Amino acid sequence: MTQDPTFLLLVATGSIALLLILIMRFKIHAFLALTLVSFLTAVVTGVQADQVVPTMMSGFGGTLASVALLVGLGTMIGRILEVTGGAKVLADTLIGRFGSDKAPFALGVASLLFGFPIFFDAGLIVMMPILFSVAKQFGGSTIKYALPVAGAFAVMHAFLPPHPGPVAASELLGANIGLLTFVGLVIALPTWYLGAYLYGLWAGERFNLPLPQAFLATQSVIDEDKLPKFSLVITILLLPLVLIFMDTGLNTLSVMGMVDPQSTWVNILRMLGKTPVALMITLLFCLAVFAKDYGMAKLEKLCGDSLAPICAVILVTGAGGMFGGVLRASGIGDALAGVLTDTGMPVIVAAFLIATALRVAQGSATVALTTTAALIAPMVAATTGLSAFDLCFIVIAIASGATVLSHFNDSGFWLVGRLLDMDEKTTLKTWTVMETLLGTIAFTIAAILSIFL
Repeated sequence: MTQDPTFLLLVATGSIALLLILIMRFKIHAFLALTLVSFLTAVVTGVQADQVVPTMMSGFGGTLASVALLVGLGTMIGRILEVTGGAKVLADTLIGRFGSDKAPFALGVASLLFGFPIFFDAGLIVMMPILFSVAKQFGGSTIKYALPVAGAFAVMHAFLPPHPGPVAASELLGANIGLLTFVGLVIALPTWYLGAYLYGLWAGERFNLPLPQAFLATQSVIDEDKLPKFSLVITILLLPLVLIFMDTGLNTLSVMGMVDPQSTWVNILRMLGKTPVALMITLLFCLAVFAKDYGMAKLEKLCGDSLAPICAVILVTGAGGMFGGVLRASGIGDALAGVLTDTGMPVIVAAFLIATALRVAQGSATVALTTTAALIAPMVAATTGLSAFDLCFIVIAIASGATVLSHFNDSGFWLVGRLLDMDEKTTLKTWTVMETLLGTIAFTIAAILSIFL
């Protein structure tokens, strides 16, 4: 039965409010909160009783089908590089090549490279001992070294697959994940340089933050005799990007009529360039090159251990897809699309503002990103003339909104503050400002590019 659009919008508002209350007031885990709200929304909006659970499961399973595979493979690659000293090799080599005066820049570049396969929290923890060692060696406020590093992991985590947020959003909106990888990279690099590196240097002059000695005393020891070569680490990090480019590049050439899209060699290369296959090939390459020094038994354990911390992230992402499936089935998404269309607000602006509101209200960037993508998916589907690039820019806009204004309800706020031994006031003046700059700059770039592409 067709419901009144006003009623559906009221239900949508109520469902989001309930979601925020459950997560923020009652401290219920986002996975359970999203599942409960999805169920209640389906019931209240009149989804047939025998279709409530199938609708929920369809949205959940459809999102997990792409997200879990990419996140799992990417996490395994990141864990292997972490334990074998790949991050240390990157940082040491880049500092040697850029020079001591460019140490913050070198650390940031190392974090950008290392941030492709590894999550924000894990990457930051891995790089912190290296960051502190460099800060101790070259002097100055720890802030000028920390913000370029933290900002690098933040932009990679927010804007590039195989991280769960952009993967889930691309799945919900129908964006090409290979194209999103390159669009995200094009936007992430200047965003990091302006919002993290330059701002980090500026903040380092204004906030004299000493080294946290307690953390330095607990840093882990990496086997120096087994450190991988810089060329090997770079090869591992660039291999998936090169493979993915085979898919997107050949697709572009096919559209231009320069290659035959039906030819066998084109289809085979494009298959190898699909993101899950590219990451699988990269992981197999990692296992092959590190098996000699570490043995397959230890590598297998590393891969297994790497999956445990990401289960919650994957489940929350899947639950966001479930919520989206319910919104589509209930007609709420169509009603919201109609209202936003009537206001004349561009899709990309609506995406940014909704994600920002959710980010500020409940803190989790993943929840803000997946929920926003679910909410605007019908609007995107109803908007004619959107190109493959437009869909990628909308994903970036959502990720941008989910990045800004990190504060007390964001785990990243506390993680950065505790690792750097900063009080809340200083964390707000440094980390929160940087996150807001990153989100605002990325959205601005995406909005400008959407006009010309």
